[in-house]
Parts: sequence; structure tokens; C-alpha cells
Amino acid sequence: MDEHQNPRFDVADGITLMPGAYVEPGAVIEENVYIGPNAVILSAGTEGSTIIRKGAEIGANATLLPGVTVGIRARIAPGSVVMHSVPPLAIVEGNPAIITGYVESWSGRPAATFRPEHVKMGVQASHVRGVTVHTLRFVPDLRGSLSVGEFEHEIPFRPSRFFLVFDVPTAETRGEHAHLRCKQFLVAVKGSVNIVADDGRTREEFVLNRPNMGVYLPSMIWGIQYRYSTDAMLLVFASEHYDPDDYIRDYSDFLRLVDGS
Repeated sequence: MDEHQNPRFDVADGITLMPGAYVEPGAVIEENVYIGPNAVILSAGTEGSTIIRKGAEIGANATLLPGVTVGIRARIAPGSVVMHSVPPLAIVEGNPAIITGYVESWSGRPAATFRPEHVKMGVQASHVRGVTVHTLRFVPDLRGSLSVGEFEHEIPFRPSRFFLVFDVPTAETRGEHAHLRCKQFLVAVKGSVNIVADDGRTREEFVLNRPNMGVYLPSMIWGIQYRYSTDAMLLVFASEHYDPDDYIRDYSDFLRLVDGS
């Protein structure tokens, strides 16, 4: 669309707009976006422009409320009502829409899912660069069970800090960032949490649901946590002290750093 013909819109090339779709003035749509039949993109009001990043897919009859951002390659399921911004690569559905998964890896292979029954004792490599799954020692006892791991042995660094994440509403997503230097080791000490690790080319999903199972995330890995059970408590060991400058919070910036551009 030529912006000089209709300056109210900011629409890139390669947009597929199916019959019946409605895009309100003020929307920003990047390249290679698909908008399905009868989808409604609202963008008026005080909430600001609705932004749809490159490669995103909006399903038939979906509705996006004003001010939301749909991240790179995210997918909105048909009939969904999107009230909040959608992270890159996320799949959302429902009314209101919640995250139900993440799209295929960059190689085109569907994202694998590790479950406890698939994990052997010790360390198992994943398909994501440097990411490993660890099954720690477990000692059952009538007086109470014990799980133990040694830093710089089973856990591949010495921590500088730890933090606990808990009381997360089931529909919410945590993480959504990478670190320039910091390494992390994640254990669900209670309940279950899904972890997505992404190196910019390949991503995999891990289900942490027992206290002797952990996932190691090296630096420069995009990490996401979602599908927290109502009783979930996630323990995270970090190799560095907190430094806001160590965080990469924009997925586009992360991809540029991975590609070295």
C-alpha cells in the first residue's frame, strides 16, 4: 500500500489481507503479515497504535483491541480476542486470548518437548545451543525425600544469586529476555512450569515438574517461562549479580546480536 495514497496507515509490503478483514486507521503492520477473513484490527483511542510485527498470522474472525503489539511470527488463533500484547513466536487463543504454545523452530522442525519420563539420569543435551537438561540425585525416604546438586559439578557454574518465582497466574508469561553474560539454572521445586529456550535459530520446550530436574540456560539464550501451575515455585540460580544492562528485552535486538549484525 502506498502511504501517500492513505497516510493514516503504516503498512509494509507483502501483506495478505483476506476478504472481510477490517484494519482501523493508525495500525502499524510490518512485512509478511497474514490477516485472515473477517479479522478485526482496532487501533483507535488513547491506548496507542496496534502494532503487528513481521511474519505474524492473525486467524479468521480474531479481534485485536487497540494498543496491543503482536510479536514477530506470533500466531493468533481464529476467533481469539487479543486484549494484551503477544510475545514473539507465541501462539494465543481464546477470549480473552492466552498463550497456548510457541511456533516451530527456525529450522522448520516442530519444537520438541522434554518430559520427565524422557530424561535419563545425569545431563542430556538439547537441540538448542548450549542448553542442557539435568536430572539430579534423588533420595527417597519415609522421613522426607531429598534432591541434591553440586555447583560446578552437576550445575555448571558457581551462583552469585538466586531468586524464586511463585504465585504466577496460570495465564501469565515470565522471562521473555536473554542475557549477555549471565547463565541460569532453573528448577521447579514445586508444581510445574514450561520453559522455552531459543538460540535465535532453534527452540525447544521443557516441562519442569519435579524438584530433581533442572534446565541450564547459558548466556545469549532467549528464555520464556509459562504454563505455571497454581502451586508452582520456580527456583533460579544465576551466575552474575543483578545488572539491568545485562538484559536483552527486545527479541529483534536479540536476533541482530545472534546474527552479528
